[in-house]
Amino acid sequence: QLHFVESGGGLVQPGGSLRLTCTASGFTLDDYAVGWFRQAPGKGRDEVSCINYIHGNSDGKTDYADSVKGRVTISRDNTKNTVSMKMNSLKPEDTAVYYCGAVGGAAACVATNVNYWGQGIQVTVSS
Repeated sequence: QLHFVESGGGLVQPGGSLRLTCTASGFTLDDYAVGWFRQAPGKGRDEVSCINYIHGNSDGKTDYADSVKGRVTISRDNTKNTVSMKMNSLKPEDTAVYYCGAVGGAAACVATNVNYWGQGIQVTVSS
């Protein structure tokens, strides 16, 4: 049975840090590019970061939205079947539900190409 779970969210003060982790079971995460997406109330689900798979001709390339560049690092641990995202210098505008999504094949890492979604986890940045 396929399972995809996010962890590590919560309430943090502006300027603080969080580490979100996505854990997969029932499938091999390194067969997919994995992205972190977020959705604020009343808005669409936007890509935050993405990491390609590390096998074959792929090199685990990472990509970040302009709004988080320099503050966010995405990484994967294939021994644990996880993908993590470390977020630093958090701002109130980072408040959203964060989702991890697995993208198969050579498709672009955008929400419409996600094959598997996690259930989402709340991140709230507030004093």
